[in-house]
Amino acid sequence: MLNDVKVIICGKEYKVKTSESPNYVFSLARALESKINSMSSGSGSSPYTASIMVALSLLDDLNKANQRLDNIRTQTKEYVDEAGKNRIEKDAAQKEIEVLKSKIVQLENMVKLRQLKDSI
Repeated sequence: MLNDVKVIICGKEYKVKTSESPNYVFSLARALESKINSMSSGSGSSPYTASIMVALSLLDDLNKANQRLDNIRTQTKEYVDEAGKNRIEKDAAQKEIEVLKSKIVQLENMVKLRQLKDSI
């Protein structure tokens, strides 16, 4: 369900249709207005220019976050691939252990048989 939310940023009202809660949208609007005001007061630029600078800064943050996310996804895929290879190796080693245990039992039985033959 979409919510109709009215926010005021730098004295101008905006209507937003969103699936997010109104409180969340209000908090975003306050944060945006705060960034615009700090950008315009520090440089003496207009709210429009400050808005463009804030948008560029936020896009930069978003791009960097997406790059970090891609790196995490790549690392995770590598870890999953490595874990899969390790599991295959573990399964092969366990099979080999079972084969060797079986051979040990056979050899022990052969030794017992020889000992019995020698004692007879």
